[in-house]
Amino acid sequence: MTTCFTQMHAARRGETTDAMRTVAEREGLAPEVVRAEVARGRLVIPANVRHLAGQLVPMGIGTVASVKINANIGNSSVTSDVSGELEKLHLAIQYGADTVMDLSTGGGIDEIREAILAASTVPIGTVPIYQAGLAVTDVADLASQALLDNIEHQARQGVDYVTVHCGILRAHVPLALRRVTGIVSRGGALMAAWMTARGEENPLYTHFDELLEIAAAHDVTLSLGDGLRPGSLADASDAAQFAELRTLGELVERAWRRDVQVLVEGPGHIPMHEIEMNVRMEQEICREAPFYTLGPLVTDIAPGYDHITSAIGAAMIGWYGASMLCCVTPKEHLGLPDADDVRVGVIAYRIAAHAADIARGRAGARDRDDALSRARFAFDWETQFRLALDPERARAYHDATLPAEHFKSEEFCSMCGPRLCSMHLTRDLQRQAGVPAA
Repeated sequence: MTTCFTQMHAARRGETTDAMRTVAEREGLAPEVVRAEVARGRLVIPANVRHLAGQLVPMGIGTVASVKINANIGNSSVTSDVSGELEKLHLAIQYGADTVMDLSTGGGIDEIREAILAASTVPIGTVPIYQAGLAVTDVADLASQALLDNIEHQARQGVDYVTVHCGILRAHVPLALRRVTGIVSRGGALMAAWMTARGEENPLYTHFDELLEIAAAHDVTLSLGDGLRPGSLADASDAAQFAELRTLGELVERAWRRDVQVLVEGPGHIPMHEIEMNVRMEQEICREAPFYTLGPLVTDIAPGYDHITSAIGAAMIGWYGASMLCCVTPKEHLGLPDADDVRVGVIAYRIAAHAADIARGRAGARDRDDALSRARFAFDWETQFRLALDPERARAYHDATLPAEHFKSEEFCSMCGPRLCSMHLTRDLQRQAGVPAA
């Protein structure tokens, strides 16, 4: 059996690793709490031993930690450029992405991945079936061993976590064929096509033990993909989605028996009134393994604005207990995101994750809000800009109408002007009443 190098393996032996100490410091937790949560499986530290030996700064994903966000980058067959993907990576990290997934499906995938891993201080995830599938003309020609070999290849490169669609089985596929939007997961659709063409069971399910050996040898966290996630409100919370979830619950326990860290991926389109139920189902079936969700989008009618429709659902699902939120950009459903789309998506999701932390009563979560509010009431414009999630955007909006430097010390903005500013009037009332500012 392969030697196990996972954080979970260390935690279950009572060892507090340097990575656990780093996570404890970042989260304001005791190291023994982090160790216990990793041992239990409710907290994962995606840290491939190869990337950890480089410049990776360990981070934790789980309900005991702050809500995390992932940003997707990657090329396509239409556009392929290493420098462009590195620009997306740096912007994602600059604006607060906790992890980044390289979803490249175009040319030079290995080169792009190696450049991203070398440049990234945050965990990097991938979906190996994309690259493996590109090596064959027809997905049905993809050999099970070739898929496993590609996963191991990416693990050797240093990838910290991989989305693997192990839970979609042959028996589940007919459940999805009468949906409004069918199977919207690329990995899920590829697996369904492979099983149907070959008349065989999902190779990632039948060879799951071999997959666990790869994960254990490199400490690659398995992100158990939701190949049958709903792609529309009409398909939300249906039989196909929950059939796969039950299989994922089985695989979580199998992974834990081998000390392999796992995330469970969650739905993409869910109406607001079903979000809490979906979290409770995942926590029960998957024994509180960290829940990683795409949105969810709470309405289907806003192409071009799905960073908003999904951020609404993301804030709610984070509040109810999801551990990581996958960013959706304005380009969702429409095209490949560029660098600015990534920035907008990350900011939207930083807002959602922060709102969830506040709602969950996380210690200190509101400190920045209170500090910015005090600066706002004091007309301390520079502090407002500094505390903003997007300081450049905040400054640009202010300066668009009041660009002169002396306006940075004035007690008004261009919305109300100097005579009708409510906060200015309130400050006058405070001074007259001798009431100090809060």
